Amino acid sequence: MSGHAAASALIGAGTIVSRATGVVRSILLVSVIGSYGSRAADAFTTANMLPTSIYEIIAAGVVTGIVVPQIVRSSVHSDGGDRFISKLLTLGTVVLVAATLLAIIAAPLLIALYAPLYTAQQQSLALSFAYWCLPQLLFYGLYGLIGEVLNARRVFGPYSWVPTANNIVSIVGFGLILFLYGGPTTRVADWDPAMVALLGATATLGIAIQAGLLAFFWRRTRIRLRPDFRWRGMGLRQLSRLALWTLLTVVASQLAGLVQSIVLSAASGAAGYTVLTYAWLVFMLPHSIVTLSVSTAYYTRLAELAAEKRLDLVAANIQESIRVVTVFAFGFMVAIAAASGPVARVFTSDRVGAVTLAWVLCAFLVGLVPSGILVILRRAFFSFNDTRRPFYFAVVQMVIVAAGAALSFVAASLGYVAVAQLALLVALSQSIATIAQLPVTLRLLRRHLPDLRLTATWRALGRFALASVGGLAGGVGAFVLLGGAAGWTLNGRVEGAVGGGIVALVALGCYVGALALLRAPEIGLMAVMARRLRLRLRTPRS
Repeated sequence: MSGHAAASALIGAGTIVSRATGVVRSILLVSVIGSYGSRAADAFTTANMLPTSIYEIIAAGVVTGIVVPQIVRSSVHSDGGDRFISKLLTLGTVVLVAATLLAIIAAPLLIALYAPLYTAQQQSLALSFAYWCLPQLLFYGLYGLIGEVLNARRVFGPYSWVPTANNIVSIVGFGLILFLYGGPTTRVADWDPAMVALLGATATLGIAIQAGLLAFFWRRTRIRLRPDFRWRGMGLRQLSRLALWTLLTVVASQLAGLVQSIVLSAASGAAGYTVLTYAWLVFMLPHSIVTLSVSTAYYTRLAELAAEKRLDLVAANIQESIRVVTVFAFGFMVAIAAASGPVARVFTSDRVGAVTLAWVLCAFLVGLVPSGILVILRRAFFSFNDTRRPFYFAVVQMVIVAAGAALSFVAASLGYVAVAQLALLVALSQSIATIAQLPVTLRLLRRHLPDLRLTATWRALGRFALASVGGLAGGVGAFVLLGGAAGWTLNGRVEGAVGGGIVALVALGCYVGALALLRAPEIGLMAVMARRLRLRLRTPRS
């Protein structure tokens, strides 16, 4: 456990710093372009989302689900896997360059597809932003490829630390826009070409620098990399077979996301796409710090054990990683839920927007714990080179997410719910879909691990859930004592940050206290992780 804890703490420390600077970046972006009620913000959010959506379709699932196991297996080759990795990165770069060029050419079609209910002027602004943002696709891809090779070779630190550079570039760029133009500039008509270029170029430059900095750490892999276009013999047929199911899985997810985007384009000017995005940003803070940090550290070992057919240790690895993830996830869930109002005020310009965003955030938080478990289980499938079965439970998610968004739109069109509630309903359907996936996923995983027994794990989750009730009660009590929704914590961004911090700390303290009363053995694990995390934050070396 100590090795995993050290790696997880290193990744977690980098993620904390990255996410903390990311929050500052987001606050400045809200100051530049607004959030709740800002049609200009919705236009930028749609455009800036396109490169990540396309990357998810063409590369992300393949990189995470296929590349790491293949790199682990290639390390037994006589050259240590150097030739295979050179061919892989050459092929990946060619695909990314071609995809980026095609995306830029298709930008008008993409904007019309993702935001059909925007006004013509708003679509025009979104298209202008898209031309500046779509080159990010290439840099996201290079960052993903290089990062997974580093992780596969157990060089964990840089992948989680270098996004901080991206945030710093954005902070400087957004600060310059505020200095030159003031803000927030929420009206579409007020954005001229110079402002569009400065905002779009800042967003893309940060991603480019992030990818470039990661490449500096390549020497730690001890892989001799050279361009290699001789792709015959590298196992493309097997990779293609594995990638096909991964691609279908990602496409299913993106189709559901497309439905969400179309629905939310009807809510622009109120709680639209930008509100959902900021709620998702806050939701992803604990998910990234804990779930992705732990699962990344465990994944390389999981792939090694699966390759060696040591199924008993694979099962033990899965159970341990689930307990590590969920003991933190429950705590973060109650802390953020209790502090959702003040936290939301940090990303909005008024009290009304804060309350709206807070409800959307709480709807996402319903799925935080099952989402963490799913990440672990999905990577277990990938460690067995099984990309077909994850497609099956992804379809479950796609159907529920798309149906939930579509039904919400119909309900709003018929007047049963307000248009301003669309983001809340979309977020809730996302959480319901995540919960519904769990039993399907576990049933399918037993095809690989028929003797998998999770009784002790469910018992541990029961303890965490019971302790979370105490944590939530303490946090909500603190929020009420500070004045509640009418109190000072929703007066401004500074007050929101301070008040949210107080409420979250009270909720976390009550949660840990409840775990202690229940004599949960995982408290010791939390202490170990926290101690290692503090050390890594002081000395961020990899």
